[in-house]
Amino acid sequence: MSSLQEAALAYHENGRPGKIAVVPTKPYKTQADLGLAYTPGVAVPCLEIEKNNDLAYKYTSKGNLVAVISNGTAVLGLGDIGALAGKPVMEGKGLLFKVYAGIDVFDIEINEKDPKKFIEIVKGIAPTFGGINLEDIKAPECFEIEDTLKKELDIPLMHDDQHGTAIISAAGIINALTLVGKDISSVKAVVNGAGAAATACTKFYMSLGLKKENLVMVDSKGVIRKDRPGLTPAKAFFATDRTDVNTLEEAVVGADVFLGVSKANVLTKEMVRTMADNPIVFACANPDPEISYEEAKASRDDLILGTGRSDYPNQVNNCLAFPYIFRGALDVRAKEINEHMKHAAARAIASVARMPMTTDFAKENNLEGLEFGREYLLPKPWDPRLLPEVATAVAKAACESGVAREPITDWDAYKKHLAEMQRV
Repeated sequence: MSSLQEAALAYHENGRPGKIAVVPTKPYKTQADLGLAYTPGVAVPCLEIEKNNDLAYKYTSKGNLVAVISNGTAVLGLGDIGALAGKPVMEGKGLLFKVYAGIDVFDIEINEKDPKKFIEIVKGIAPTFGGINLEDIKAPECFEIEDTLKKELDIPLMHDDQHGTAIISAAGIINALTLVGKDISSVKAVVNGAGAAATACTKFYMSLGLKKENLVMVDSKGVIRKDRPGLTPAKAFFATDRTDVNTLEEAVVGADVFLGVSKANVLTKEMVRTMADNPIVFACANPDPEISYEEAKASRDDLILGTGRSDYPNQVNNCLAFPYIFRGALDVRAKEINEHMKHAAARAIASVARMPMTTDFAKENNLEGLEFGREYLLPKPWDPRLLPEVATAVAKAACESGVAREPITDWDAYKKHLAEMQRV
């Protein structure tokens, strides 16, 4: 067993097992306290909520409570390891929600692979929560599950494997294209992978201006072309008209952007050398990217590189998005998380990386001298500016798009409140 494996097991085991717990928020030490917390006093808010369900946001924790829900069919890069084996990831997600955005979480592992049954289970427990984060559910079932639940529920809901990755990678691409003076509407892009994350990322880039005719998607069988028989509807949507490309090696020639959400070591430095000037390579397979950092950096000097790893620059990390997206959505009681809110999140995350770091933050985190550029396209996950900037942008977008039930009117006060949360 490696030192990392031993340390990870000790971290999860020592003290109280796991990573999250339930903590009381009201007094409970006297008979009077208990009489209000439970019977007979608890009947009073129950009856008020019976008359008006919206009062659950006033008298319970619903408004600040998110469910992290999975069936364990696509956990990290581990695959279908089962609902229970995925629980450490869901607890970890709960920890990040809490420490980055002050959001409480119940992690819920559902032992059900049938999408229709899974949907009914989630619908049945949805009244408990102010929002739902779907996690580690494999494609194509995840598409049906998310689409159906978004239509049938009226609370913020997002499959983070799809949209978190899309938002963060898009923020990085926005900044990278700014650096090299390219417009997304004119770049040529190659996406290696055709699962949930690849599908969501590509659609998101298209919504930002990437042209379909400039896109080539590659799966385990090669380039997804319109003349390939047996394409699923999801893959057919991205199929290229080009008949001169069959392999990843052929597809990347002249490409401006490569996104990898697939598996390790499928992109070589020789392939990278055939890309356009100032190529952008986001190799996001975890734990080992589509091309190693060392190989990529050795391929050419004008490369802009991002990976999913924390030990290299430009980490494409979903925790830059989901805590703050849900914070903003919950704070205006949004009915959903829509495209306008996702766009706002991506642009806000990108903007944080362009802001100069405070001297204290840079010094405390050994980041002195780090400034916006090829080695710093995305903020660090612990950057305290993310919460006020991203959550405010998302909340504003919810209000602008008409899905906020409780719009905020004093944005300066709200942003100040969020900044103060980070100092607690």
